[in-house]
Amino acid sequence: MTDLTGKIAIITGASRGIGAATAREFATQGASVFLTARSRDEIEKITTDIRTAGGKAEFLASDVSRYFGVEIVVRRCIDAFGRVDILVSNAGVIDPIKRITDSDPGLWAKTVEVNLNAVYYGLRAVLPTMLEQGFGTIINISSGAAHAPLEGWSHYCAAKAGAAMLTKMAHLENGDIVDVVGLSPGTVMTDMQVRIKASGINPVSQMDPNVHIPPEWPARAIAWLAGGASHELAGQEIALRDEDIRRRVGLIE
Repeated sequence: MTDLTGKIAIITGASRGIGAATAREFATQGASVFLTARSRDEIEKITTDIRTAGGKAEFLASDVSRYFGVEIVVRRCIDAFGRVDILVSNAGVIDPIKRITDSDPGLWAKTVEVNLNAVYYGLRAVLPTMLEQGFGTIINISSGAAHAPLEGWSHYCAAKAGAAMLTKMAHLENGDIVDVVGLSPGTVMTDMQVRIKASGINPVSQMDPNVHIPPEWPARAIAWLAGGASHELAGQEIALRDEDIRRRVGLIE
């Protein structure tokens, strides 16, 4: 198991799915975690659970699709724990799933704000602090949709492609001090998959739910990256479908 004792991490989109599983995994491995999402009740419950189990956790309900929403999270984390060692940019949405000709321009743009702008905002808000302290790790949650067009997902595919390039750009500009890496988890059994299934659009919606991996798998991979593997893999986008990566994380033998 990776040891994150003494590390301090911000996790966005921490109310459910991969974000919630990552918060619990990090806390189990000794990290202090700062949770954020728009849903206050959910992140408050997870924070309480972590504290009850003996871990250290704080939370703030915030909208990471706005820069001030991310900036205040970083400030509150530093106020609570003294610094930020790790940022996991996990917040993401896929609704509404529509073909371009049927899409609503305002809703299309809102999805891009969450899936792309929030990644930039996270980088912009936390990099100065990490550069000043001389170290840091940023893990951006990516998707195979960044590289393959899927019907009805123009907003999601375009945003994830942009986020993948942001990972490369942040590494290019800051990789001598801060490790920035992307993780593409594959299809994960989360609420997002339920909505994808209900849409009936594109092959992903037709997949057997039994092939989706549990959110605890990417959570363990994120912890593995945060525990030191990110240095070797910085600037890259890692796919959890890769059996070698799964083996190195300890998910398979």
